[in-house]
Amino acid sequence: MTSLFPRCPLLIAHCVGLRLIALAQAKADPRLAVWAFVVVLFGMLTACAGLPSGVQRPSSQARTDVADTRLAAVAAASLPAGNGQLSGMRLLPAGDQAFEARIALVRAAEKSIDVQYYQIADDLSGRQFLRGLADAAARGVRVRLLVDDLHAAGQDALLAGLAARPNLELRMFNPLAVRDGGVASRVLFSLHEFSRVNRRMHNKLLVADNVFAITGGRNIANEYFGRSEPANFIDMDMFAAGSVVRELSMVFDGYWNSEHAYPIQSLAAAEFSSEASRGRFDDTVRAAGAADLTVAARDPLGQSSVGSQLANGRLELHIAAARVIADAPAKAAPGDASLAYGAVMNGKLELMQSARSEVLVASPYFVPGRRTLEILKQATDNRVRVSVITNSLATTDEPLAHFGYARYRGALLQMGVSLFELMPGAETRDGAAGELRGSLGRLHAKVAVVDQRWLYIGSLNMDRRSAHSNTEMGLIVDSPELAGQVASLLQGERLPRSYQVRSTADQPGLQWVAQDGQEKLVFADEPNSNWGQRLRLSVVSMFVDEELL
Repeated sequence: MTSLFPRCPLLIAHCVGLRLIALAQAKADPRLAVWAFVVVLFGMLTACAGLPSGVQRPSSQARTDVADTRLAAVAAASLPAGNGQLSGMRLLPAGDQAFEARIALVRAAEKSIDVQYYQIADDLSGRQFLRGLADAAARGVRVRLLVDDLHAAGQDALLAGLAARPNLELRMFNPLAVRDGGVASRVLFSLHEFSRVNRRMHNKLLVADNVFAITGGRNIANEYFGRSEPANFIDMDMFAAGSVVRELSMVFDGYWNSEHAYPIQSLAAAEFSSEASRGRFDDTVRAAGAADLTVAARDPLGQSSVGSQLANGRLELHIAAARVIADAPAKAAPGDASLAYGAVMNGKLELMQSARSEVLVASPYFVPGRRTLEILKQATDNRVRVSVITNSLATTDEPLAHFGYARYRGALLQMGVSLFELMPGAETRDGAAGELRGSLGRLHAKVAVVDQRWLYIGSLNMDRRSAHSNTEMGLIVDSPELAGQVASLLQGERLPRSYQVRSTADQPGLQWVAQDGQEKLVFADEPNSNWGQRLRLSVVSMFVDEELL
């Protein structure tokens, strides 16, 4: 962000070095500390690599000649005749079914698959997913894959090998010019354009035959689908059919045809696009593609899997009005991020501002800022019940973001907001949910329920980065049934497993209250932390601007 980082490379390196030092201390990662030292000492030697010029980006649009596909026939059987502008939707709360739904759509598509993700990891889930896309292209399906470049470190050979086949195009969004090394080293050697590379495409979307779509909070990686140890994300997606899918396809087209999307062939070394590279890709994903998809018979809402319902020719969907809110891809261009919120944050805040009785918000990172505080204060002044559930320090994967949130706890409690922080701890396996409950659960779902009628679900965190720097997308749905399901999952499953944070009337400080059967446990200090950790985070946070959280 240009307002925070001066143009002089040495000063840029110094500022970012301090931030890397902060991250190194917060995460106790000696590798980050080494990189911080390198930045501060050798910032002026940063290579001024640049992106290629004159890149050819053939324009293309979502397929509309899909009425004769099997997925179109299933959609027609699943939606009421003459539904007009309404859509059919179902929640995907369980990780196993969320992954199976994606694979089922990829395998069923006949004409087109459009995919847009912040991260596709090089792990079992990522390789299975990429193998599915390759197989779809091999049977003649047009595949367009758009991936944010930040977490694609070291994946040029894998992704270019995927793209070296007919019917498949792959583009990287807002790429870093430096292709070698990990995330930290690539950012280090891109400091001369930090205001650009700091802006990322955080969207998550899959569209099959322009008929069915999945969007929400999940990236493609093991930890989003209950397949990782020791930690998995607690997340939520929406499966959709009907008019909202066409809106989502239009959003995808805007990003795909954007000047910020670079074909992988224009970035990767030439040898990665060869026939041999395609063979190496096939060898890499072969074992993953053959791995079983273990799916529970029912999810926490009692729903059978998308794949089984597709096989039966009809999906059980809730019919509702929905609209897409999405940031423009131009948000990725450098500028003063403090001037305006993106369209998605504006849309979500306007929804919350419309509340008349209740607002329930879940966000893994909650760093509200002045405008969000004003809206929440207005709500509580109007006797609207406001509840926020987020991660505790023990469950968050971003301790600095949690510390940014902690600065606002007192003000939120004072205005009457109820705060809940997810507890850590071993849990039992939930056969209905198909989740590995023995691992640490980290909240990653980004949802809001308003007046038990309106639902927001998407990629947006309630923090400054999502508001200003990342591109985001989401759905606003008018459905008491779906809103009730989300509220039930949060209030019935998550709040009982959370600390309620409260202020104390007779002394300064906060308390964390946990329910243990019929007994309440009260903690005077942040649970599962120690004074040294809290002090270290307090000191480190002084070097990290909230806009970066």
